[in-house]
Amino acid sequence: MSQWTIEGPQQLTFDAVRGLNVRVIAGKLAVLASEGPPTLEVTEIDSSPLIVTHDDDGTLTVAYKDLTWDGLLGWLKRSGNRASTLTITVPKDCPLNVGVVSASAVVAGFEHRTGVRSVSGEIVLDGLSGDVHAETVSSDVECRAMEGDLSFKSVSGDLAVAGGTPRRLKATTISGRITADLALRPTGHVSLSSVSGDILVRLPYDVESDVTIRSTTGRLDSAFEALRPSGLPGAKSLSGRLGGGMASLSATTVSADVTLLKGDKE
Repeated sequence: MSQWTIEGPQQLTFDAVRGLNVRVIAGKLAVLASEGPPTLEVTEIDSSPLIVTHDDDGTLTVAYKDLTWDGLLGWLKRSGNRASTLTITVPKDCPLNVGVVSASAVVAGFEHRTGVRSVSGEIVLDGLSGDVHAETVSSDVECRAMEGDLSFKSVSGDLAVAGGTPRRLKATTISGRITADLALRPTGHVSLSSVSGDILVRLPYDVESDVTIRSTTGRLDSAFEALRPSGLPGAKSLSGRLGGGMASLSATTVSADVTLLKGDKE
């Protein structure tokens, strides 16, 4: 095992990285897939040092000494910030665990398992094709060109999905807004739910999928004429089959609106 204490701007290069754990407080974090040697570049750091550990099994850990994966929420009650600016490059098949408190983070280009936890920092997930789990308190998460499975949970953070054809997408939030502009694979499955956050989905005009949108007290609006009201006690619902595919999409709220838009013909 090798270990470094980072107290100022510095760059490290590693022989091989087979797993990455990152836990930071504030500032900016970029975790990027690369075919070159794995690297860590620190361009800015606050007074508290970062501890970098490279285990014999290839696991790379970059974290503050007293910040644990399960202890991120506790940092909301502490005064002061530990701001840092980090860029980490590792192979695209490297599994990741990324935890931030108020730092913004970009994670791009990976094909394996990716876990992201955040309290209030903005998160961008770009071009991921593996199994992705994102959990936030108030962080907004933007997903671009998603090709894998995405599971998203938040209290008040928004989710925006731009492009891509996810295999499975499951998003749950209390008051966050969910916006999704995507295509569906023939066997893709999308499940979106919120309590008071609006849901807006745009699908291709020729999508083939079973669709159900539902709200207890919110408004339902669909650009697809094939969806019909279904009488469920205590809730409003529109459902139907679009085309002949085996895909499925459901969007459910308690008090928020659900809007389903149709993409333009090319």
